[in-house]
Amino acid sequence: MNTEEFQLSRKITTQLLHWSQLSPSEEICGLIGAKNNSAMTCYPIDNNANHPETRFNLDEKQQISAFAKMRDNKETLFAIYHSHPTTAAIPSKTDIDLAAYPDAIYLIISLNTKGVLEMRGFKISNKSVQDITLSLIE
Repeated sequence: MNTEEFQLSRKITTQLLHWSQLSPSEEICGLIGAKNNSAMTCYPIDNNANHPETRFNLDEKQQISAFAKMRDNKETLFAIYHSHPTTAAIPSKTDIDLAAYPDAIYLIISLNTKGVLEMRGFKISNKSVQDITLSLIE
């Protein structure tokens, strides 16, 4: 299997893991903007799904606002992130079916592990899932 490698800063990784822990029963979600393919800024977005404990849906107005802020900051979409409070950090069938940004990384944070948070990255295109290697940088 061909895997790509992407780097995430310790700051962004810590933010995502912290926000996931603050919402242990509902999925968190948002976007990450990048410059020169380097993740720069997290844009948390409210999850307005009907069942946020098992699904995420980015609030449309906040998503549009986040894209506008990225454009103003000369950033591009790097990743779409969400958490899985009770399941593994792998895309669900719904995650795969609804993936609409094939160039973005889909980051999933799992709270389903005992005492250890797990975060994994994927590229999802045409319902095909590719595992992405994430490396932590300072």
